[in-house]
Amino acid sequence: MGKRLLVQRRGRGGSVFRNPKWKKIGPARYIEYNAEEFKNKVLEGYVKELVHEPGRGTPLAIVRFEDGREMIMIPPEGLAVGQKIYYGAKAPIALGSIIELGSAPEGTIVSNIELRPGDGGKLARSSGAYAIILAHSRNKTLIQLPSKKVKEIDGNARATVGIVAAGGRTEKPFLKAGKKYYWSRAKSFKYPTVRGKAMSPYAHPAGGGQHPKGLTPAPRNAPPGRKVGHIAARRTGRKKGASKTQR
Repeated sequence: MGKRLLVQRRGRGGSVFRNPKWKKIGPARYIEYNAEEFKNKVLEGYVKELVHEPGRGTPLAIVRFEDGREMIMIPPEGLAVGQKIYYGAKAPIALGSIIELGSAPEGTIVSNIELRPGDGGKLARSSGAYAIILAHSRNKTLIQLPSKKVKEIDGNARATVGIVAAGGRTEKPFLKAGKKYYWSRAKSFKYPTVRGKAMSPYAHPAGGGQHPKGLTPAPRNAPPGRKVGHIAARRTGRKKGASKTQR
């Protein structure tokens, strides 16, 4: 009797792979976008609380503004409870201020950047991530992303001044498999995973004995039980006639 592959179990959507959304605090995004209000008014708020959300690498800050509205935001490094936050296109360039890309001077370090005005923040949101404003041209702003790629963004898009908090997270090793297991549970993926080649033939198409077994590339429309190995590969193996590296 065969064994269900990992891709089959994941597709079925059991408890191991289900997103633990009941543990989430809320969506980390900017407050509802009102272009006129954002352009002409600077709201002042304060950091009410810094909290941890399971499965997220960065902390979250709960900010309360003077008009009574609250927002969950990705905080920059150095933000503290009780600290003032400014929101608006004309807000001062200070740590934690939510500004308009087009109004920030060149060289400003920003994070949680919107791709389009009003989408709540899409770029540079992971721990320790940041982007640099390079130049302004008409209503567009050039920024350098964490990947060093330069991207053109609408100048009306919002961003937070500063580097995302928890930048040293990746420097601490897991040390124990148990810690890695619970970390993966919070992010709803399976750990540990076993290589298909290390399995027996009944358990995986790539499994079987001491000798390596050739695995035909799976087509893109293959069912989950067949979609393993190289998927829709143009070619596999070593290239014929490739020049050898010079000694």
